[in-house]
Amino acid sequence: MLESIKSPSDLKALSLEQLGQLSEEIRQFLITQVSKTGGHLGPNLGVVELTIAIHRIFDSPKDVVLFDTGHQSYVHKILTGRADQFDKLRQRGGIAGYPNRSESAHDVIENSHASTALSWGDGISRGFSLTGQSDRHVVVVVGDGALTGGMSWEALNNIAGATDRNLIIVVNDNERSYSPTIGGVATYLSTLRVTRGYERFLDWGKEVLTKTPVVGNPIYETLHGVKKGIKDIIAPQGMFEDLGLKYVGPIDGHDVAAMERALVQAKEFGEPVLLHVITEKGKGHKPAIEDEAEKFHAVGIVDPETGTPLGKSVTTWTSVFSDELVALGHERKDIVAITAAMLGPTGLDKFEAAFPDRTIDVGIAEQHAVTSAAGLAFAGMHPVVAVYSTFLNRAFDQMLMDVALHKAGVTFVLDRSGVTGDDGPSHNGVWDLALTGIVPTMHVAAPRDAARLRETLREAVEISDAPSLVRFPKGAVQSDIPAFERRDGIDVLYRGESADVLLVSIGSMAAIAVEAASQAYREGVGVTVIDPRWVKPLPQSLITMAQRYKSVVVLEDGIRHAGIASSISEMFREAGLNVALHSIGVPLEFIEHSKRAEILEDLGITAQKISRDIVEWSSTVEEMQFPAHENADHKQTR
Repeated sequence: MLESIKSPSDLKALSLEQLGQLSEEIRQFLITQVSKTGGHLGPNLGVVELTIAIHRIFDSPKDVVLFDTGHQSYVHKILTGRADQFDKLRQRGGIAGYPNRSESAHDVIENSHASTALSWGDGISRGFSLTGQSDRHVVVVVGDGALTGGMSWEALNNIAGATDRNLIIVVNDNERSYSPTIGGVATYLSTLRVTRGYERFLDWGKEVLTKTPVVGNPIYETLHGVKKGIKDIIAPQGMFEDLGLKYVGPIDGHDVAAMERALVQAKEFGEPVLLHVITEKGKGHKPAIEDEAEKFHAVGIVDPETGTPLGKSVTTWTSVFSDELVALGHERKDIVAITAAMLGPTGLDKFEAAFPDRTIDVGIAEQHAVTSAAGLAFAGMHPVVAVYSTFLNRAFDQMLMDVALHKAGVTFVLDRSGVTGDDGPSHNGVWDLALTGIVPTMHVAAPRDAARLRETLREAVEISDAPSLVRFPKGAVQSDIPAFERRDGIDVLYRGESADVLLVSIGSMAAIAVEAASQAYREGVGVTVIDPRWVKPLPQSLITMAQRYKSVVVLEDGIRHAGIASSISEMFREAGLNVALHSIGVPLEFIEHSKRAEILEDLGITAQKISRDIVEWSSTVEEMQFPAHENADHKQTR
């Protein structure tokens, strides 16, 4: 049956029995396909019937369907004609793991960051109202923990005041984000789940009391009359109603008929309506259900039957950080770990197991996490805030004004820094070096291997009067690259036979840098490779070291614009150092999903390409020199 679904309109004529069959086919399809490519399996297994019901009642793309978070959109992609593209999910030339406008008119939001869709929905529905498009609806599916983000509540506060919007909010309540959803909002929703017990009690009371002579009806009417008061106590749906939102639910999100009835009612209401839908993350797949920690939130390549990973086991950057933080936790009672709904993905699950009282999961609320960390530092603790690099963008103001301005001893640990690949432009952590470069007092480390990760993490938590940050990429950690020597904190990784080029390697670029230097040597160009380890503030000894060389090349896994090469260039200009400087890094553009190796190849960040560039630049170095007075005002080409 799945093969016959080419667009949402194909769903309209199906019977409930056929829809049940289609739901099972979609689940099996997801398990089979995502197990081959990797991706977000658990969330999508939970929204099958919900998504079918939405596309039967509404007319996408005329009616706009938004998903928050976007990794819940696989079923939406299947129902909008993309099932035949799942063999290349999250791979070059294939479909993205999130909604993507270039794929389909049915997709609107490309950003996969959570808690944004309600604001999109507010804007789109307001725009439809202002332009007289009263026949168009907006459906926002909010779930997988997205309501724990503050931006969702800012949007709800504005949406609630509207009376002329065709806006339906579907709260997909699966008790989960990456890990079990926590916090006050989650507690409210958990309480709401049990209101059916109250309704059943009321039904029982009506049946029994109306059969009781004389006093039965008065007692029942009294009980029914305080229904709202009782519900406010045992089911705080008033939280939404007090905002001014029409609340409907809870509804079984796996009952297509029930979902359709509720959606039709909401569609006809003519004002914003909130539907509270209960679903099961990982539904229909035993390995996902049994995964208590994350319900197969995201998987790599796995056995479709057992869910067992098929890839070779490797030591990851995340696991090295995780183990070292636990060791630090045993040594120091002031270490506190903070995450934003990502205990497992950031490696803090081990710290939580050892120190549950010193582990804080704030939900999908990075801004709150960072300012709360500043408060913990004031109170005498040393917080370690672990997030993906790209998610730190969301809390930049808090990092700048609440942590740095107050000289708070907070350590940030950024996983998935640099080019990450599969998850596309919203997850490539290429901005953090540029962003943190403009934060006063910030100390930034970029370790090249596991040994340096342990070393710089320990150095970072020793800084108590300023923020510190340690960044590392996604995936397997490379073999340790020992230094020949350490000069004033700078590690020398490779000595050139002549002082032609000083290659400054940033973080995990070290292996590529050393290989490029080796290849350049065979072409007669002497390249010395150094690793400063700490890239902010840059060691002043870098100036003395660079004076010996004809040119300097900076290799970094971040955007060239305002990156480390830019900082070094500024340092050299201020010192009056007249030396040619070249930058190798990521251009200022959004990078679509591909494997990390493919992206680096595209960008020319390979040992062979870098070696060729170094040889070419060295042959023309005299032409690239500028007099000292000109160099002071000259912008280096990067």
